[in-house]
Amino acid sequence: MARSDKVKLPPWISREKIMLKDLHRVKSDLRKKKLYTVCEEAMCPNRGECFKRGTATFLLLGNVCTRNCRFCSVPKGKPLPVDKSEPENVARFVYENKIKYAVLTMVNRDDLPDGGALHIKNTVERIKGLTPGVKVEVLVGDFTGNLNCIDVIMESNLNVFNHNIEMVERLYPLIRPKADYNRSLKILEYVASKYSIPVKSGFMIGLGEDMDEIEKLMKDLLNSGVSILTIGQYLRPSMKNVEVKKYYTPDEFDYLKEIGLKMGFKYVFSSPLVRSSYMAEKVFEELEV
Repeated sequence: MARSDKVKLPPWISREKIMLKDLHRVKSDLRKKKLYTVCEEAMCPNRGECFKRGTATFLLLGNVCTRNCRFCSVPKGKPLPVDKSEPENVARFVYENKIKYAVLTMVNRDDLPDGGALHIKNTVERIKGLTPGVKVEVLVGDFTGNLNCIDVIMESNLNVFNHNIEMVERLYPLIRPKADYNRSLKILEYVASKYSIPVKSGFMIGLGEDMDEIEKLMKDLLNSGVSILTIGQYLRPSMKNVEVKKYYTPDEFDYLKEIGLKMGFKYVFSSPLVRSSYMAEKVFEELEV
């Protein structure tokens, strides 16, 4: 996996080299339908593996984000108008590729009155209309705290609601200045208390947090009604992004998983290369929800 920083990765981070020829079919189909994936835009370390399996996490509402989070490589700035054909194109891709579990995520669209909520709802409904048996997970932003937008999305009969807390509270002003820790907890709590649906969240470590902060974060998520937790190692996408402060070992990730399960989470997916949508269908199947 090519990287622009010069820090040597520990051996447990190493991944097989991404071969473009193995990804051609999936990427070609995505391009034909003018679709984006967070796998590519965020330079996910698992994108080669997922594309080989014929799966991808769709990035809705374009590929330009209105936020300025320092850990993320998704382009930032003024987005283009929303592509109204995107719900149909995503649904067609899911149908044609026989995808059984679709994950939809989004860029933050603070420029839109509803943050893109109706567009997400339409995408979920079109997917399920074309492929009735498919399961759909949505990984959404915070909509600047507008719970009405959350309600719009929840009307779409989705299967898992996901909103990432991303990191410990202390680091928000430095790394996520346009986001708010407690606002995210409020969204998770709102969905967990109002809707009968699994609520999922995830965060990265390696940004300078300590173990006490991690455990507090986990307790906050559990108290907010989160049942599925993902924990992964932050990897610096480029020299423009915030640097890695620590590479946690697999044993440390196992320790966090043990803590999470003892706290009461139904499922904890904790490993260096875990990302929020990585193997999402596996988690869903194991929970038998």
